[in-house]
Amino acid sequence: MQAFRNLKISSKLLLAFLAVLALTTFVGLYAVMRLSQINQASVDIATRWMPSSRMLLTIRATTARYRANELQYLISTSDQDIKAFDAIMSDLWSKIQTNYDNYASFIQTEQERASYDELGRLRSAYAREHAMIMTLARNGRKDEALVLAQGESLELSRRLYDQIDRMVQIDHDAGQEANRHANDLYRSARAWVVGLLAASIALGLALALALARIVARPLIEAVGVAQAVAEGDLTRRIQATTTDETGQLLHALHRMDQSLIHIVRQVRNGTDSIATASSQIASGNNDLSLRTEHQASSLQETAASMEQLTVTVRQNTDNARQANQLAASASTVAQQGGEVVSQVVDTMDAIHASSRKIADIIGVIDAIAFQTNILALNAAVEAARAGEQGRGFAVVAAEVRALARRCADAAKEIKLLIEDSNGKVSTGSALVAQAGQTMQNIVSSVRNVTDIMGEITAASVEQTAGLEQINQAISQMDQVTQQNAALVEQAAAAAQSLQEQAYGLQQAVSVFKLERGMELTALPATPQPMPAPDLARITSAAQSGRWEAH
Repeated sequence: MQAFRNLKISSKLLLAFLAVLALTTFVGLYAVMRLSQINQASVDIATRWMPSSRMLLTIRATTARYRANELQYLISTSDQDIKAFDAIMSDLWSKIQTNYDNYASFIQTEQERASYDELGRLRSAYAREHAMIMTLARNGRKDEALVLAQGESLELSRRLYDQIDRMVQIDHDAGQEANRHANDLYRSARAWVVGLLAASIALGLALALALARIVARPLIEAVGVAQAVAEGDLTRRIQATTTDETGQLLHALHRMDQSLIHIVRQVRNGTDSIATASSQIASGNNDLSLRTEHQASSLQETAASMEQLTVTVRQNTDNARQANQLAASASTVAQQGGEVVSQVVDTMDAIHASSRKIADIIGVIDAIAFQTNILALNAAVEAARAGEQGRGFAVVAAEVRALARRCADAAKEIKLLIEDSNGKVSTGSALVAQAGQTMQNIVSSVRNVTDIMGEITAASVEQTAGLEQINQAISQMDQVTQQNAALVEQAAAAAQSLQEQAYGLQQAVSVFKLERGMELTALPATPQPMPAPDLARITSAAQSGRWEAH
């Protein structure tokens, strides 16, 4: 059993399937063998017993017809009927002989052979009696022939019929026996096949349960180990009792567990080194803090220059406020000009609409002119055809006059629209003149703004002088500030990174549980870094230009 457990899973599955397949194959072969036997019994019935019975019955029926024609021959007086019955008897006897010979191919047992020989003997005796009867009848001795036919010949025919009936019964009994044999084979085969199928199902279920137990148990144990490792428990024992794939998996999990224990030890030892490095970085930050304080005292010297700059900036602010008021006034004037321009646009739109109407009317006039031309042409054609009787010409002339009237009306409408457009154009001209005056006011306001901006420019010159003094003071400390800022930034980033890594490592390895004797002593708390100098305040003040004098 242990050897089977150590086989590969594929080999186990293969052996199980081969066992089920072998039993299933045996069931199939046994069923095929039994079906072949049943089929052979059915073939015997269909190809031997039934045809032989039919052939015997055919011999009996043909013999009876032969006997009837023989009697008809004896009692007939017409030469034509005698010849006809003679021909019929000859044909029937030929059929009897053929069927008799063919029946020999169905004989297989001694009983059938003896019955067949007895039938042949009776048939020969009957043939001899028939020959004697026919000889007497042909010699004109029909009365004697009839007496012979109703005597010995009748007895032979009855014995012949009885022998055929016995042979038919033999074939019938043999057919029934073959049928019973086929039924017995069927019942036996059914019982065996059902039993073997039940055995196959039982074997398959047993193998399936065994394989499930052999394969599932190690997998369940492997899942439990993996879950324990995921939860940080490294104290679980892993035992592998087989060498198949599941056993190899458990061995691999055992090696993984040992490797994780080793890694956790190393990580916990590494956190001590990280804590030491964090302390050294904190010391460096203290030095940088002192430098930053010294630099802050130098920055205070720039406060006086910034006061001067503040006064100048205030003056510029007042001038900017006045410039803003003038700009607002100029905006109002510009808004008025915009309204005037909007009115001009509306007027131009109305003129445009009138122009479109004029275009439409002109289109109507063009259409009328075209129709007038066609009517005039029709009138000329009609007048040419009518000669002196020009009634059609009169009708055409009336249409021409109507079209001319429409042209006159359209011309009047065009005139009115043109006059209306002229009036609107005059109004637009007046509005444009008003807009020009408004633009002049805007120009005047802009000039005032320009004067104020000149004062702002003068104040900016004074601001520039003050800023130059500030730049001289700031340039002396710029290099030191940049160096210190870079060092402080790097040191702070390094310290923060180390602290985060140390904390992350501590949190990561804290979830793992080791066996007793493997636990390490707890690490000391990570030292808090020294607070860095308030460089943000200094940098912000330098950028905004606002300093406080101390």
